[in-house]
Amino acid sequence: MNDIRPIYKRVLLKLSGEALAGKQSFGIDPTVLQKLASEILMLHRLGVEIGIVVGGGNIFRGLKSDKFGVGRVAGDHMGMLATVINSIALGEALKRVGIDSRVMTGLDINKVAEPYIREKAITHLSNSRIIIFGAGTGNPFFTTDTAATLRALEVDAQVLMKATNVDGVYDADPRITPSARPFSTLTYTEVLEKGLKVMDLTAVSLAMDEQLPIIVFNMAMPGNILKAVSGEKVGTLITGE
Repeated sequence: MNDIRPIYKRVLLKLSGEALAGKQSFGIDPTVLQKLASEILMLHRLGVEIGIVVGGGNIFRGLKSDKFGVGRVAGDHMGMLATVINSIALGEALKRVGIDSRVMTGLDINKVAEPYIREKAITHLSNSRIIIFGAGTGNPFFTTDTAATLRALEVDAQVLMKATNVDGVYDADPRITPSARPFSTLTYTEVLEKGLKVMDLTAVSLAMDEQLPIIVFNMAMPGNILKAVSGEKVGTLITGE
């Protein structure tokens, strides 16, 4: 690990809620959680400042709230609370491996987590604390992909790293289409024009406006996060060029 030289000083890592569930259909797999914490620990030891946004799809998805007779706004609020549950769980896992971390939320839940304040978040990052941003943007109708892009820009992260369970972006879902072709690089415009389902359009458009690079990679492969942060070709790099 001593030979790894990160090219990014501050990163925003986007994790899906489903990633925390592992092979379960619901909830949090403690084994997966500890593996994630161990991977993040290796990155932290390199001196990289890390912000994390985690989804809540392993517990509840606001977009599917109509199936439960719940309106979209209420459903999105439920989804935000699901991300807070995941954020607290991840924060505790990070503490178990010796990392000082903080959960900050876009909704005021002061007895559970710190309210998100940009200047305070930057101070935490500068002091080598990992920040886990819960509750999305704090507003309905916005996904956690958009929240990740927004927080990355707000805290001056140099790259948005989206962890998935496949090796980057493909021209079709490789789990359904075995002949799907992977992309090593893409532009924001190509993602939008091809309708690639890597992130929602709002998130990609926001990243494009501010020229925030996005790396989509498979975090289930041990060491991939270290390779990505050191500039090795891992997954798919999305930029403006």
